[in-house]
Amino acid sequence: MFDYTSRYFSLETGTLIINDREAITYKRRRFLPQGEAIPLLVEYQVKQDDRLDMITARTLGDPEQFWRICDANNTMNPIDLTAEPGRTIRIPVPQA
Repeated sequence: MFDYTSRYFSLETGTLIINDREAITYKRRRFLPQGEAIPLLVEYQVKQDDRLDMITARTLGDPEQFWRICDANNTMNPIDLTAEPGRTIRIPVPQA
């Protein structure tokens, strides 16, 4: 259902049966981890015109892993992390 690098890959899959015959498959809810508990690689100071995908590509090697930085900073909105130049954000240790 999801690529192994997706934040949803490891979530349990559920099935809902409707009208005793139709099955709807879904992923169970993902709860955000506590960012402070995620191992830290480095802290990064946001510069003017920084984009989270570019920061993620440089630090974690894959721009699609931006969600790991969001988790490490306790945010659900990626834009919040780079909206204010000078802000320091947490970059987590890359995961295999």
